[in-house]
Amino acid sequence: MKIYLVGGAIRNKLLKLPVKERDWVVVGSEAKELEKNGFKKVGKSFPVFLHPKTKEEYALARTEKKSGTGYHGFDVYSGKDVTLEEDLKRRDLTINAIAEDKFGKLIDPFNGQNDLKERILRHVSPAFSDDPLRVLRIARFAAEFHEQGFKVAEITESLLKGMSKGGELNALTPERVWRETEKALMSSRPDIYFHKLHEWGALKYVFPEIEMLFGVPQPKQWHPEIDTGIHVLMALKVAAELSESTEVRFATLVHDLGKAKTPQEQWPGHRGHEKRSLEIIDELCDRLNLPNRYRNLGKIVAEFHTHVHRAKELKPETILKILNQIDAFRRPDRFTLFLLSCEADARGRKGLENNIYSQGKIFSNVFNIAAKVDSSQFKGKKLEGVEFGKAIDNARLDLIKAAIKEIQS
Repeated sequence: MKIYLVGGAIRNKLLKLPVKERDWVVVGSEAKELEKNGFKKVGKSFPVFLHPKTKEEYALARTEKKSGTGYHGFDVYSGKDVTLEEDLKRRDLTINAIAEDKFGKLIDPFNGQNDLKERILRHVSPAFSDDPLRVLRIARFAAEFHEQGFKVAEITESLLKGMSKGGELNALTPERVWRETEKALMSSRPDIYFHKLHEWGALKYVFPEIEMLFGVPQPKQWHPEIDTGIHVLMALKVAAELSESTEVRFATLVHDLGKAKTPQEQWPGHRGHEKRSLEIIDELCDRLNLPNRYRNLGKIVAEFHTHVHRAKELKPETILKILNQIDAFRRPDRFTLFLLSCEADARGRKGLENNIYSQGKIFSNVFNIAAKVDSSQFKGKKLEGVEFGKAIDNARLDLIKAAIKEIQS
């Protein structure tokens, strides 16, 4: 039995990037031998085990043969006679097909080290096309390693376009789609992920709601980039610069989905797109089984972002109403995320990327002042229910009026 460190740990070490997790491949062994040594089997479809002490993943060397559709449509063989090179050959990219033995020697049968040096994302073998999940996975790698200068090899992009047209992306489970997407949202350039999926023809299968935005025009005076799809990806890029929160990034991504449903005779205007976005966000979140924190922030950003953009025009009463509608006083942390998404939308436009978003500062300052109202000061006045709420609102409104008056002076 021989054990090798493989995959992302080797890649990141060679790139001098943090190693987040370590995966191992076991050659010349079988399941019963690993289990006898205390390893716990965790893979349902693949021979993957957890180390009894480190809990790191150890997988038996295996070969895979296409036998059906989708991510699980493979016949897997993990006998003792499977070689390390055979195992590495089934992997996606050459930069992920490098192994290291216990002496620190690198085994690199597909020249992954050279592709690391040349900053190329290149598939290992023609079998790459057998797994539709790799379309999303390579788009994610393009997002994660964009800052390091990596590009997808032309021949690999040709394969990815062909895979996207093949129809197998429909076989991917919602869980797998979201897992790759959430990882992409964590990257430094999540916009690259969606851009690549759009470019390869895959976006219409996994995120049709976003694909439908491309080609939809907006008023040039507000959106010099014109195309709604381009605007959304520009805004997502700004969101990633503003915050590491995947919720902020997701909310920015979906804030304009309603524009895809604007009747063409109303173009380039999009009156009412805010409300139209809400149903589409619900459908997307239901389909992918997303956690409610994504749905909730996405919906309040979609419905209220244009109100924040008009902060300088709004009456104090309107500002208070909005703060109450988005539950800002009970969810101040979410309110902060909300304003970040609004700012990403405002600056995610051609030529406006470096603008100062003063409207967000107005809402933030007014909220901080109004939040100082302490409900306990009304408890001795025998107010109940609606009257109690009105008293708090009136006190907050007085503070908001004074704050706006000061801003305007």
